[in-house]
Amino acid sequence: MTHINYLAFAIPAFFIFLYLEYQLARHLNKTSVFKYESSVSNLSIGIAERLLNLFISGSFYSLFYWIYQHHAIFKIPNVWWVWVLLILVTDLVWYWYHRLGHQVNVLWAAHIVHHQSEEFNLTVAARITVFQALIRNLFWCAIPFLGFHPAMVITILMVHGAYSFFTHTQLVNKIPWLEYILITPALHGIHHASDEKYLDKNYGDVFVFWDKLFGTFQKEEEKPNFGLTHPVKSYSFLWQHFHYYLELLEACRRAPAFKDKLQILFGSPATLDQQIRPSLEKRYLQHKANQNNRFKFRGYLNLQVLSSVLLLTLTTAFYSFLDVADKLFVVLFILCTLVNCGALMEQRRWIYYLEHFRIFILFTYIFWKAAMPEFTLLAPVVLILIERTFNMRQLYLQYVLRYEER
Repeated sequence: MTHINYLAFAIPAFFIFLYLEYQLARHLNKTSVFKYESSVSNLSIGIAERLLNLFISGSFYSLFYWIYQHHAIFKIPNVWWVWVLLILVTDLVWYWYHRLGHQVNVLWAAHIVHHQSEEFNLTVAARITVFQALIRNLFWCAIPFLGFHPAMVITILMVHGAYSFFTHTQLVNKIPWLEYILITPALHGIHHASDEKYLDKNYGDVFVFWDKLFGTFQKEEEKPNFGLTHPVKSYSFLWQHFHYYLELLEACRRAPAFKDKLQILFGSPATLDQQIRPSLEKRYLQHKANQNNRFKFRGYLNLQVLSSVLLLTLTTAFYSFLDVADKLFVVLFILCTLVNCGALMEQRRWIYYLEHFRIFILFTYIFWKAAMPEFTLLAPVVLILIERTFNMRQLYLQYVLRYEER
């Protein structure tokens, strides 16, 4: 029987907390912890992950049940002390998933996106890719394999994820006594730092004792600088998702032997040739706008982000009511919009054609739902006529793809 997915309420809740963080930052005169373009980029990546996760989360929950029913080592009862054990086991699995995600190139390719932002606030908590979600869920399979009931696992994973959301902020001061037990925002900020002394530290998500036990714990000594040691020079939605995969492919192409290619894929990110990314940036990225300029048409960009959030919220709430055409439209329209957001900030001229494609998707969906698919061809005809009559491309490039002096 179909029903409303109440997890949809987590999306507006996220934005409520984000608004509260921003207001607190204003009150503390710390609005510098937010940067407009970076925040939009963070939110875009989070929207895409939440959207695509709708299609895979159910499969993994079914996999948890299958593993538990057929391969569980123990049958652990549902009693109060087991919940304490479960949160400890969950955080231990997270620790090793997280640590390997930083130490193995094919895993780092998925996780690197979470660390690209040079700001550290609640928007960064949303900066998770669907690739990372897939890998993370594979690690979670170890928990029902041990014998914890999947319903318990799912509940703890929600609590675990909710806690880690609140560790992505600079507005909470150090809490020394709590740092003996829990990962605090200050400790997790160290993990997001690019300073050499802070690299590969504080992998824990909830508890600090895994890092202390395995020698990766680090307290904050100097204020950290956030982001990657080699920053990504783009707000492009596509580039941020796929640049490291391209780097690995390029490194493998240059490697002479199959053994060398395997060493690249499963080796440490520190051993990857650091000159590969600059060469790929020259090939794929255009020159960025002058840093003394600022993006002018923010209202248009804000509208696109807002429309994506609203569509995602409605899709999440009524997912079980949607048919294949509905789901295909939502995925294509939102992903095109997110690519468009990144391209707007990059001032890419080809987004004018992407705008036309989005309109074509919209009209195709409308006519399909109205049982008039033959009218779909009217959309490109009308767009061509408008373009020829009003020279829309020139107007778009003039008024949308434009920066202004600060």
